[in-house]
Amino acid sequence: MHAESVGLAYGDHRALAPSSFLLPSGAVTALIGPNGSGKSTLLHAIAGLLAPVSGRLEVLGCTPAEARGRVAYVLQAAKVNERMPATVWEVVSMARFATVGTFRRLRAADRAAVDDALRRLDVADLAQRQVRDLSGGQRQRVFVAQGLAQEADVLLLDEPVTGLDVVSRGRILDVVAEERASGHTVVLTTHDLGEAAAADHVLLVAGRLVASGPPGEVLTPEHLTAAYGGQLLRLEDGGVVLLDDPHHHAPGHDHGVCADDDE
Repeated sequence: MHAESVGLAYGDHRALAPSSFLLPSGAVTALIGPNGSGKSTLLHAIAGLLAPVSGRLEVLGCTPAEARGRVAYVLQAAKVNERMPATVWEVVSMARFATVGTFRRLRAADRAAVDDALRRLDVADLAQRQVRDLSGGQRQRVFVAQGLAQEADVLLLDEPVTGLDVVSRGRILDVVAEERASGHTVVLTTHDLGEAAAADHVLLVAGRLVASGPPGEVLTPEHLTAAYGGQLLRLEDGGVVLLDDPHHHAPGHDHGVCADDDE
C-alpha cells in the first residue's frame, strides 16, 4: 500500500495534509493519532470511499476504487437498525452479496465462508439470534465476522476493540493475528499504545504524517509529543504514558466539519 503526497479533505475541511508513506503487505499496521487526526478518513480513502484531493494512493497495485472488491472495511460502532429484524447469520452473509448479487442464492462456498467467519469469532452459537439483542462486544464480533466472510486481501478495522469486554477484545485481536499469519494485510486504528506497539508497522498522524515505520522507531517520546502535545506524561524510567482525553484533537488541526470526524 503506497501513498505519494496524498491529501485528504471533506469539502473545505482538510483532514490530512499531503503525506507519503508505505504500508507493508501481509502485516499489521496500527494507525494512531489524537482525535481528528485523520485516521478514519485515511481508512475511508484506502477503502475507496473517499478520493484524495491530491497525490496518488495505491492499494494492491491499483487505485482504491479498483481494489474495492478485495478490501473489507469494518467501521467503528457499526449501527443496527432496531426496527429491521436480522439474525447474526443474515448479517454476516451480507458479506457475500458482492460476489453472488443481492437476490441470488448463496452457494455452498459462500455458506462455508459465513460459517467459518462465525466460528472464528466465537459467535456461531448466536447465528439465529437477532443482532439487535446482542451485547456490544457480541455485535462487534459479528461485524468483524462479516468482514472476514468477504475473504478479502486487506482488512480495515476502525477501533475494533475500543470499549469491549475482555472476551470479545481477545478474540478479535486473535483474529487479527490469524489474518496476518495467513498473509493478509490488516490496517487498524487504535488509541492504545500497547496495541500499536504489538503491530508490525505504525503510522502516526496528526492532521499530517508525523512518523511511519516499525513501532520502536515511531513510538518515541519525540514523535508522540509532536502528535499529542500535552497528553503525554513522561516517566522517570524514560517511558511515556498517553493520557486519555477524548476531547483532545490534533495540534493545530481544524475540526469544523466532519461529524464522524476521523477518530
